[in-house]
Amino acid sequence: METFNVHEAKTQLSRLLERVRSGEEIVIAKAGEPVARLVPYTPAKAPRKPGLLKGKIRIGRNFDDPLPEDLLAAFGAEIPRK
Repeated sequence: METFNVHEAKTQLSRLLERVRSGEEIVIAKAGEPVARLVPYTPAKAPRKPGLLKGKIRIGRNFDDPLPEDLLAAFGAEIPRK
């Protein structure tokens, strides 16, 4: 992250914006004190709408059943004794 004083930033704004567009972050300082940061613009995401997948996802009746012993062993879990 490079720092530019206000005067430099004003005279080189187009170049600085191109650098920001390519992913860099630029700090603008006044009298050596950081005041602002130029960062790439990211558009706001659309708000989530609850219920978009309603009726499209099914959970099996055996969802909560214990896992098979071979799968438990693959994860290094202790196999329960019967």
